[in-house]
Amino acid sequence: MADPDVRDLLAYLDASPSPYHAVATTADLLVAAGFTEVHEHDAWPTSGGRRFLRRGGSLVAWVDEGGRDAVRAGFRVVGAHTDSPNLRVKPRPDAGRAGWRQLGVEVYGGALLNSWLDRDLGLSGRVAVRRRGPDTGPASELRLVRVDRPVARVPQLAIHLDRGVNDGLTLNAQSHLSPVWGLGALDPGGFGRFLADELGVESHDVLAWDVMLHDLTPATLLGADRELLASARIDNLLSCWAATRALLGSLAPGGTGTGPDPVPVVGLFDHEEIGSESASGAASTLLATTLERIVHAAGGDRDGFHRALARSWCVSADGAHATHPNYAERHEPNHHIAVNGGPVIKRNANVRYATDADTEARFVSACERAGVPYQQFVVRTDLGCGSTIGPVTAARLGLATVDVGVAQLSMHSARELCGADDPTRFVAALAVALRT
Repeated sequence: MADPDVRDLLAYLDASPSPYHAVATTADLLVAAGFTEVHEHDAWPTSGGRRFLRRGGSLVAWVDEGGRDAVRAGFRVVGAHTDSPNLRVKPRPDAGRAGWRQLGVEVYGGALLNSWLDRDLGLSGRVAVRRRGPDTGPASELRLVRVDRPVARVPQLAIHLDRGVNDGLTLNAQSHLSPVWGLGALDPGGFGRFLADELGVESHDVLAWDVMLHDLTPATLLGADRELLASARIDNLLSCWAATRALLGSLAPGGTGTGPDPVPVVGLFDHEEIGSESASGAASTLLATTLERIVHAAGGDRDGFHRALARSWCVSADGAHATHPNYAERHEPNHHIAVNGGPVIKRNANVRYATDADTEARFVSACERAGVPYQQFVVRTDLGCGSTIGPVTAARLGLATVDVGVAQLSMHSARELCGADDPTRFVAALAVALRT
C-alpha cells in the first residue's frame, strides 16, 4: 500500500501541466513554508533567510539562515527539470482540412509520439498580453493559461485504412500529429481569440504564447494493491516535488555537527529535454549567478565563491529506467532495476551521467542514513545512453555531482508509471543529502 504522503505528489503532478505551472506550484509550497521571493534585477537582502527566485520555467530556492555558511561549508544542491516531452502550439497554428479545424503543433523533446494519439487533451502554458495603461514599463505581461477540459485530440487512422499498422506504426510529425479541435472552415486567428476568451482580454491584446497540450487523465494510484503510480510528467516533476519536499524537510540546522552547516539549494530547470542550452536551462547562468550572489550577500567575495564551490556537491535528480518485463533483453542483465526498490544511482563510462566513485559513495551514505534501499543502473553496452542536467552542472561549475532518480516505465510517454513507495523514499534520501 502506498505511503499516504504520495497523494501530495499526485496533486503536484495534476497542478503542473507546463513548466510555468510547475514553477508556480512550487512557489506556492515555498511561500507557505515561509520563503520569500527575490528578483534578479533587485539588490538582494544581506540577512539570511529562506529565499527563491524564478526565471521563466525555472526556479532556484535556498536557505542561508540558522548558522549556515556557504564559504566554510559549501552548498548542497539538488537539481531537477520542469519540462517534459509534449506537443507545443505553433505561432500560427490555425489549420484544417476536409471540414476539420486543426492546430499546428511542434514536437518538443524526445516524445513517444504514439502515446499522444486518441487522448483528450487540454492546453497550458503562458501568454504574452498587451499591457494597458501609462506608456512606461514593459509593453506586455506574461499570464498563465490552463484549460483543463478536452479541447483537442490527435485521432489515429482506423485499422481498416492501414492494415499493417500493428506491424509497425510510423508517424510523421508534420502530417500525422495535428490535433482536431472543431469543425468548419479554416479560421485564421481562431486560436488567438480562444486564448483571449480564456484570459478575459481582447483578441488583439494577445501578442504571443508558449502553449502546449497536456493529457487530462489525473494522476492516480494503480494496481490491485495500489502500489503503482500512473501520471503524465513523472519525468521529471516527481524529482521536482521530491527536491522541494526535501528542502522543506531540511529547514532545521544540524548537518555535520562539526562546524557551520552547508547551504541547501534546489534548482528546477526548464529545457532539459532539448539540451538545457537556453536562458533558463541548466546550462545557463542561472545557478552560477544565484550561488555567487548568495555568497556576496553574506559578505563574501569572488574567492569565497570559488571556495564555496570546492566544498559543494550536487545531486542531479531525474527519472531512471526500470527493467521492463516485456523487454527485459533491452536492459543490462547484471543491473536489474525494480520499481519500489529505492533510489537509482546512474553510471555511464562516457559521462552521460556525472556520477563517479566519490559522488556515488556520498549518495549511498545518504540513503543509508535515511534508511532507504538504493539501486545501481548502467545502460546496455550496445545501446546509447540518455543524459541529464548532471554533466552540464558538473562542467559549468566544477561541482562534484551524482545522477540519481526514481525507477519508472514508459519514460517520455504522455502517461508514465512508477512505484508508489519510491517517491517518499527519494525525499528522505535527498533531505539527508541537503543537510550533510
